Amino acid sequence: MSYQVDAQAAYVLHTRPYRETSLLVDLFTLEQGKISAVVKGARSPRSRMRAMMQPFTPLQISWRGRHELKTLTQAEAVAAPLFLTGDSLICGLYVNELLERLLQPSDSHPQLFVYYQYVLNELRETRDVELALRTFEQHLLQQLGFQFDVQGCQPEVVYRYDPTQGFIPVTLLSEKIRPFCFTGEQLVGIVGEQYQRPEIRRAAKRLMRLALEQQLGNRPLRSRELLQGYNPHKV
Repeated sequence: MSYQVDAQAAYVLHTRPYRETSLLVDLFTLEQGKISAVVKGARSPRSRMRAMMQPFTPLQISWRGRHELKTLTQAEAVAAPLFLTGDSLICGLYVNELLERLLQPSDSHPQLFVYYQYVLNELRETRDVELALRTFEQHLLQQLGFQFDVQGCQPEVVYRYDPTQGFIPVTLLSEKIRPFCFTGEQLVGIVGEQYQRPEIRRAAKRLMRLALEQQLGNRPLRSRELLQGYNPHKV
């Protein structure tokens, strides 16, 4: 018997051609997290699926299949697509790539889905893009089971970040380790999302990058390379 799931809220993360006329699509769904599905005939000019299989379009989808690769059976756009341009577009692709790379298949993250919608809306309105990215990155790491333990950090003490050991007090601050170091005040501010303070925001950008690089491994993010060429101050 084929396993059928109906009427799931979803967004497209990434697409790639599959066979002659179909697509392989990675989707982020509200209740079942990331799934990969074949969308049959989606590359055909007359396919009604073709226009919907684009990033940043709120969808309601149905699929069948018991294995990791599903078959999409229905898709409806529930709202107009979010038209992102410039660095907002590249930041949106960056967020999508993080989800595509870091989420495990069918691992539910409904709270993260809400933060994903939040960051897309902020990017659409071109409000405080950096604030939105830092907030999303921190909640993504939390959903992956990664917590910044700052209990016991003293405000004036400098700590070196080690992905395996956490925050280690520094007795001698050298230029070699400076990129990995934060004051206790900065760390408490980051965990408390006090991003209205410029020094906390700058420190958060460094810390999120270090933590995400540990999760991503040696393969760089394509979207980050693209954004650094376009606007190096965002991610």
